[in-house]
Amino acid sequence: MKKSLIILIASLSSSLCAFGQSDDKAFVTGSLESTTNWYTEDNKTGARVPDSHFGTNNYVKVDYYSGQFTAGVQMEGYFPALLGYPSELEGVKLTNYYVNWQDEDFQVTAGTFYDQFGSGLLFRSWEDRPLGLNNALLGARFVYNFKDILSVKGIWGLPRYGMEASETQVRGADLIFGVSQLLGWDEFGLSLEGSVLNRYEELSIQADGGEPYSTGYSARANVDWKGLSVKTEYVDAGDKFYNNTHYGQDNDFYPYTVKRGNAQLVEIGYNNRGLGVLVSARRLEWMRSEIKLQDLSTSNMLNYVPALCNQYTYMLTTLCPYTSQTGIAGNTFTNSGEIGGQIDLFYNFRRGTAIGGKRGMKVHANFSTFYTIAEEGTAKAGNLLYRDFSADVEKYFSRKFKLNMLYSMQEYSHSYGKEKPTTLSHIVVADMLYKFTPTFSTRMELQYLYTNEYASTDESEKGDWMAALIEVNFAPYWSIWGSDMVNHGGTGTHYFNGGVSYARSRTRVALGFGRFKAGYICSGGVCRQVPAYSGANLQITTSF
Repeated sequence: MKKSLIILIASLSSSLCAFGQSDDKAFVTGSLESTTNWYTEDNKTGARVPDSHFGTNNYVKVDYYSGQFTAGVQMEGYFPALLGYPSELEGVKLTNYYVNWQDEDFQVTAGTFYDQFGSGLLFRSWEDRPLGLNNALLGARFVYNFKDILSVKGIWGLPRYGMEASETQVRGADLIFGVSQLLGWDEFGLSLEGSVLNRYEELSIQADGGEPYSTGYSARANVDWKGLSVKTEYVDAGDKFYNNTHYGQDNDFYPYTVKRGNAQLVEIGYNNRGLGVLVSARRLEWMRSEIKLQDLSTSNMLNYVPALCNQYTYMLTTLCPYTSQTGIAGNTFTNSGEIGGQIDLFYNFRRGTAIGGKRGMKVHANFSTFYTIAEEGTAKAGNLLYRDFSADVEKYFSRKFKLNMLYSMQEYSHSYGKEKPTTLSHIVVADMLYKFTPTFSTRMELQYLYTNEYASTDESEKGDWMAALIEVNFAPYWSIWGSDMVNHGGTGTHYFNGGVSYARSRTRVALGFGRFKAGYICSGGVCRQVPAYSGANLQITTSF
């Protein structure tokens, strides 16, 4: 199968190169990213230390542009991969390579490429290096656009798993019909969209009613009118394989059973005169979409199911981030998914108003909550999974001083909704920036987390937390920072970190040392679990 695919890509590449001849000036761009950690023993945290005490992730990307023709390659090296990254990332390999030709109406791609249908609930291929995720398709893509009225896309390929293309086949089509463009509506926008995706993998497991292929569908409608936008999506994600909770009982000889994945999403937004409002509601059921069946790697995903809640960056607000529940099946607990949503509110008080004052003020608030599905196939809410209310204010008090204040109340279930008890935390953050001169500034964060309700037996989760960060910038080249986070009401362990960075032109080098708590790294609402570790780290990024 892979040999046939490579022959097809080579044939398409030759054709695209012929089309790509152009009198336009050609140019090349590239980038290098390298992250290296040296791990040390740490009895305080029980940090994992690999035998080599060493880990490094490296990426080199080069792209060529000539008129309507583009081509590119990416090489990756893991010697070995950093702790917490998927184990299938190892060695060095040319992992991505593509050729592409595009004009106003038509596009064809051969090789590896990224794409998604709708919001990504049915299908998404993308790269996210902090997550260790790259599920690019190795195959072909064709896109045709007719006057922005009709856009048709077809894809076929093998999703990448680790350093290689998998044996799984993915083929699909996506259609967008611009009703407003067809009818000439200027102030009112309406588009209707639909997708179909077929996944094929030879079964290596015994499943009740399982087939090697699965077909899913997505239907979407988008409306825009005078600052108001409404997006709706319904997904029938096809058959998914889960553990059979009745295996071994009543003459049941199938360790896996088939569940039909489905999701419903509604987003309503409004933006006008400094006011922004977004309301999102979503229901998920059996929505785990895998490249390889029953593989628990964080890189083993074919769709995008982000957490619909506030995405934080401050240390204490990210101790227990929420991850979307796409279905759990087991002998002791079964949770088919989640139901809930969020309200996001933003307002910009303009300069010269009573509240905005001389320099204005930005206010933001968010409320999100998610529950288990009480009865499979219904919209009945069960036990609480996660709830968060947050409010933050950004204010320039002078040209030199800016203050951000944040409050967050987070409540979450350690049992993934199996039991009712939850942990409730209150977090306060003060983020202060002072510019002494145009090239010299300092930034300080002061954070506190208070909790008196625990649903976890993990001692490191108990007690209050304090955190502080100081950052000194000598623009445009140097930056120095130091931080500490301590569980002063529980274990008393300090998680310190410090470092220095130098940036010049398109190159940045950063060197740091610290202790890092076991937890999660999140990007765009998708998270991966990382172990505790201590040591030094070196980051180099450059582009040309």
